[in-house]
Amino acid sequence: MPTLVTPALVCALRPHGEHGAIARLLTPDHGLVAGYVRGGRSRLMRPVLLPGNSVMATFRARTEDQLAGLTVEMAHSRAPLHAEPLPAAAIDWSCALTAAALSEGTPHPALYRALDGVLGAIEAAPAARGWAVALVRYELLLLAELGFGLDLSRCAALGDADDLAYVSPRSAAAVSRAGAVGYEHLLLPLPPFLLAGGTGEWADIMDGFALTGFFLARSVLTDRRIDVLAARERLVDRLKRAVA
Repeated sequence: MPTLVTPALVCALRPHGEHGAIARLLTPDHGLVAGYVRGGRSRLMRPVLLPGNSVMATFRARTEDQLAGLTVEMAHSRAPLHAEPLPAAAIDWSCALTAAALSEGTPHPALYRALDGVLGAIEAAPAARGWAVALVRYELLLLAELGFGLDLSRCAALGDADDLAYVSPRSAAAVSRAGAVGYEHLLLPLPPFLLAGGTGEWADIMDGFALTGFFLARSVLTDRRIDVLAARERLVDRLKRAVA
């Protein structure tokens, strides 16, 4: 990757040196890519490098192993959303999850499209219910992209596809109501919208967050659990307060 010019989504930023920063961006064809931004913490660049912003990025490196120098131009700013508690929490979590979970340089075009869609929904929806379902589905897709997908095709106990209502925390497979009899307290509720599509009631949405959160914590964020999952806990707490 001597030079790469690509649209990208800003996912994470950390200080580097006195004035610079290392940004991690999700790109459509090259996955997560990191680069050093000279003056990345300046008053001029801070609004550009906010998580959730869409940018046009230029990475330049002499070798494949060298951290690339990065310049960015704003394509679409979502800065106003960072002043609103719920949208800000949703952007912080979805971008932090992406930056923490993905290996650099591995293409995930479906995740790029999905994250761009989630960010667009957060921006466009008049209320949180309009984007919360999309965020649960994004988490589910990320699990699948990393090899930890849930099997929601049929009941793990009976083998049929009728009336699926739970997920086994052990096998990550769906369980029907009939197959779960006597074991309901050991299983995770499976919200209907993950099978049928469309939107969901708030109780179902919170069940969705509980479901994906369990498998993210167990399989994906095991070595970065405290720092990254704190952003998710803030989001879920704010959602609960908003709908109480």
